[in-house]
Amino acid sequence: MAEIKTQRLDSYRRLIEIARDLASTLDLDVLLERIVQAAAEVSGSESASILLYDDVTQQLYFQVATNLDEPTMRGLVIPLEGSIAGWIVTNRKPIRIVNAQEDPRLFANVDRVTGHSTRSLLGVPLVTKNKIVGVLEALNKEQGKFSDGDESMLLVLGAQAAVAIENARLFQQSDLISEFVHELRTPLASLSTATYLLLRPEMSREQQEQIIRNIHGETLRLNALASSFLDLARLESGRVQFHKTSFSVADMLYECKDVMNSKVEEEKLHIQIETPDGMPTLEADRDKIKQVMLNLLSNAIKYNRPNGSILLRGDFSTSEILIAVQDTGVGIPEDALPHLFQKFYRVRENEAKVAGTGLGLSICKQIVQGHGGRIEVKSKIGVGTAFTVRLPRSGKTQPRPDFNKRI
Repeated sequence: MAEIKTQRLDSYRRLIEIARDLASTLDLDVLLERIVQAAAEVSGSESASILLYDDVTQQLYFQVATNLDEPTMRGLVIPLEGSIAGWIVTNRKPIRIVNAQEDPRLFANVDRVTGHSTRSLLGVPLVTKNKIVGVLEALNKEQGKFSDGDESMLLVLGAQAAVAIENARLFQQSDLISEFVHELRTPLASLSTATYLLLRPEMSREQQEQIIRNIHGETLRLNALASSFLDLARLESGRVQFHKTSFSVADMLYECKDVMNSKVEEEKLHIQIETPDGMPTLEADRDKIKQVMLNLLSNAIKYNRPNGSILLRGDFSTSEILIAVQDTGVGIPEDALPHLFQKFYRVRENEAKVAGTGLGLSICKQIVQGHGGRIEVKSKIGVGTAFTVRLPRSGKTQPRPDFNKRI
């Protein structure tokens, strides 16, 4: 009995430490990882997961798990009806299940996609200020069955986690919105000035037409800014689900070339595509990876020089598939390279020459990282720039030389 009390006291001390740790973390991804690790630890379970609830769309979506290395599971929608997590959200009550495979509420699709079988389960609602944030689940008790003590511990952790998640979300939203509002000021100021000038009686017809063209350009920029902002906000919040398929990298690159071909011809550029024989298919969200490549190709066109060239290249190793976009453009100053993927960042030397939102590369980075990959850049003033996307490959692979030194 004394041993049980000591263990319980140690557990509550650990919860205090965890609470202190969660309260000091405002990075949502880091926070969620810490919560599921703590949940598995305090409940003595094999793994733990968090599903977040979106009260606007009234959807529950899979966000993070301790036993899952597949980042494209993030954003998987879980039905409110026909799932254990949905039952917890609807009823706002904890649940303990000894044999999950026999429970009709088990949403089998998660087990099927993750490849992990759920045997037993302990789930608690994440609630703060009477608002449902999501569900915290501990899966597969390592010894025996989930107990009253396990449920009590997870409820305490869940209450702490709900507050921490809401705080991180509010910080993330306020930070992004403040940056967005700041970026709106320039085009809005231009529109305000333009409309004021249009009302001046001394403006000639030719001047009025030029001002109208400027207004049209600024409205297009505002529309692009709003669309890019929404894309980035959804990616950063984890609400975007990646739909994986297996596809040819070469075919995708030729499609990108066809999409941008008129612009390439207009700028009098030469574009070339290179992929090796035996290039394996890539398992990823084709539309999202294509979006990344179109963005990088668009930049290679905009920042190139007349009669310049662009190389789209694919390659692979035993662990990665590489896609590179290399141009012969103006190049990027060395001091700007560390900031390229920051939201709304634009290279000062090119800002006045080329229109843009400053969000494209941030979106590319979020998509690539969401696939468990990384994006790199090398550039030299007056020579050109190369962006390299590296994505993990799965299945059996054939050996190839290391391509790290070739780009």
